Amino acid sequence: AFTFATAGRIVFGSGVSADAGKLARTLGAKALVVTGSNRNRAADVFKSLQDEGIDTLAFSVKGEPTVDDIVEGTRMARQGGCDTVVSVGGGSVIDAGKAVAALMTNDGDPLDYLEVVGQGNNLAHRAAPHIAIPTTSGTGSEVTKNAVLAVPSHQRKCSLRDGGMLPTVALIDPLRTLDCPQRVTADSGLDALTQCLEPIVSRCSNPLTDAIAREGLRRAARSLRQAYECGSDVQAREDMAFASVCGGLALANAKLGAVHGFAGPIGGMFPAPHGAVCAALLPHVFRANVDALRERDPENPALPKFTEVARLLTGVHDATPEDGARFLEELNKSVDVRPLRAFGIQSGDFAEIVSKSSCSSSMKGNPIELTDSELAGILRAAL
Repeated sequence: AFTFATAGRIVFGSGVSADAGKLARTLGAKALVVTGSNRNRAADVFKSLQDEGIDTLAFSVKGEPTVDDIVEGTRMARQGGCDTVVSVGGGSVIDAGKAVAALMTNDGDPLDYLEVVGQGNNLAHRAAPHIAIPTTSGTGSEVTKNAVLAVPSHQRKCSLRDGGMLPTVALIDPLRTLDCPQRVTADSGLDALTQCLEPIVSRCSNPLTDAIAREGLRRAARSLRQAYECGSDVQAREDMAFASVCGGLALANAKLGAVHGFAGPIGGMFPAPHGAVCAALLPHVFRANVDALRERDPENPALPKFTEVARLLTGVHDATPEDGARFLEELNKSVDVRPLRAFGIQSGDFAEIVSKSSCSSSMKGNPIELTDSELAGILRAAL
């Protein structure tokens, strides 16, 4: 048995973000528009909203959102009389939008609802209506029920997670990613690829998430390099935007694994972009999982799935897991993925990273429990 939940409505296609105002008009009268630091990138969305008679109030998030950012955004929304949220940006912006929308309709502080370092309470009320418009192809945040927030006091990044946080509308326009910088294209694209790969081999996978994740993985494998090398290639951008959605749909309903189990704690301890961390770790986690399954649990149904993943990645009908790992390593080289040491991580940090990662929610989806020694070995290989 399994359940599957996602955004109330998914609208996908080149140019669809022009409909933001018409969609918002059915949800409320005044929108808090959450953007990144460059608000001008959302100028057309502001105009679309205003043309439909929607009042707007702007809130900018500079980088990955913190608990304090959400407190401030919620204060602005309430004092400004907002009844709707429209988020226009990458995964950090959309996560901020989801968290603010949740706190607009629920009392208390973000820490009352955060996992791991907070109380982990469920929301009493569904979040305010929310239209999520991504400008990168990576996190799939527009179709997931959690918001990742930095908690500097704990040097952690943790999720505020509830089914009531799923956006009302996910408005995915690949044209919004055409001017995405190469570095962001690579890091976010490898995050999307990871979020299609990990749910397939997750211990919580199901036939529906497998079908969705397979298609996303195919598209990311064939188009990420082209999107990186030629950002104006609309077909490649459409493939990556679709892969991002597939990854979001899959992870929200089948969990992730050790790559994301590491990424949260590392992102909380070091100034390392989430996608960059995932990219650096992916080939090494892939190898470690295959080795551990062969050694300790060769009958695990996830093991043949690593062969399937290798064939999806390479397009070669008889590819092996080793071929899949090599493909990932070569893809990383082709888009100039940085090693973990580029973000200040040193071998002396491994013990703390392993300790924090072992209890992360994503690690629970990994197909086999990895030992501390195996986890440290992954970090060593990615350093």
